[in-house]
Amino acid sequence: MNPQEDLQAIFHQALKKVDPVLMIWERMQTRGETLLIAGEAENLSIDLNAYPKVLVTGIGKAAAKMAAAVEGVLGDRITGGAVITKHGQGSPLEKIRVLEAGHPVPDESSVRGALSLHSTAELADEKTLIINLISGGGSALFSLPREGITLGHLQQTTKALLGCGADIREINCIRKHLSRVKGGGFARAAFPARMVSLILSDVMGDRLDTIASGITVPDATTFGQALAVVEKYGIAAKLPGPVMDILRAGGRGAIPETPKPGDPVFRKVTNIILGNNTVACRGAVEQARALGYHACLLTSSLTGEAREMAHLFASIAKDIRRGASEMAKPACIVAGGETTVTVRGSGRGGRNQELALAFLADVLDTTDTLEDVFFLSAGTDGIDGPTDAAGAFVLPRMQKVIEKELLRPEEYLAANDSYLFFQKTGGLLITGPTGTNVCDLQLLIVT
Repeated sequence: MNPQEDLQAIFHQALKKVDPVLMIWERMQTRGETLLIAGEAENLSIDLNAYPKVLVTGIGKAAAKMAAAVEGVLGDRITGGAVITKHGQGSPLEKIRVLEAGHPVPDESSVRGALSLHSTAELADEKTLIINLISGGGSALFSLPREGITLGHLQQTTKALLGCGADIREINCIRKHLSRVKGGGFARAAFPARMVSLILSDVMGDRLDTIASGITVPDATTFGQALAVVEKYGIAAKLPGPVMDILRAGGRGAIPETPKPGDPVFRKVTNIILGNNTVACRGAVEQARALGYHACLLTSSLTGEAREMAHLFASIAKDIRRGASEMAKPACIVAGGETTVTVRGSGRGGRNQELALAFLADVLDTTDTLEDVFFLSAGTDGIDGPTDAAGAFVLPRMQKVIEKELLRPEEYLAANDSYLFFQKTGGLLITGPTGTNVCDLQLLIVT
């Protein structure tokens, strides 16, 4: 066994399980002039003769790979369309335009792309079939501000939300009420076309109204709830005046709400989850067992402050070390989800690097040694916060570097500077964009 190499092998096997190209090829095929799509609850059978126009639209970090897979299935039946992915993650396709935009903060390209897709949807009619591809990151990439709000306002709002500790549902509640396409707005633009959304979930519980801000599903949230999020985190002063004006006007009923359950615009929309964090986690467990570890899945719904979740993993490691756990060594604990970070310092990092650093600090503080403990926390999209790292390792060999360089993990935590710490200790995991996105994975090995 080589635990460090095994962590990488387990992580990459988990990514293979949620490769969007393979998932679409497994679930989507043509048989003559019939399009067959396998869903979790139902199998769709669509007569392509009824739809002389077939458009492909999409948003998210995996949008380009998903679109390539759909081109492979439908080929010349596609009459047009476009997808939006993150800057640097696009590649040309034959039938579908690939646009790039900003993430995690929207930019001008996010607005131009959203306008293009929105216009395409508005031109669709009842003889149009839209295959819509959704993956994580879509909320920022697909930004069409409602009247009275500018891109600058959205950017300032996004930064305030990302830094306050709000979870993804709370963030998207506000986003939906500031947008023309989120919260069911894209389905409203496409009606009366037939729309099938194929979704790679990056949200705990696969909440369709939260993934990419629910562009093709009813929105049960309200302006009042959006205002409650602002109050909960005390960020009203950090939000632009026009944004607060919109939220307050909506709260008193002066602005129409987003489309709600029962709205007829959703009658011809089908939403299908292709893959999620659970699929990736199960793939990780399978690979760990194949490598000879006693492995189990702790959860695929990990949420909360990254630092707090680090204490959980540190506690599990300690119990396994001293034989107080039912897990026999060599043990591999797999978890997945999406934590949050409340930013207080001016350093660089992401939630996975912060979680790994807090784990390291906890283990050293209570046991003075990293011996026999190996840990990895990483984003399945290959991007952790505003850095080029997917996440970070905690490895026994790092202890010598920490002691030699007199590094104090708690100081780097206080500055939210996990990237620099792991850069100095050689713990960064850099994969580049993976082409998929189903939240994060945490892998703990105790030998």
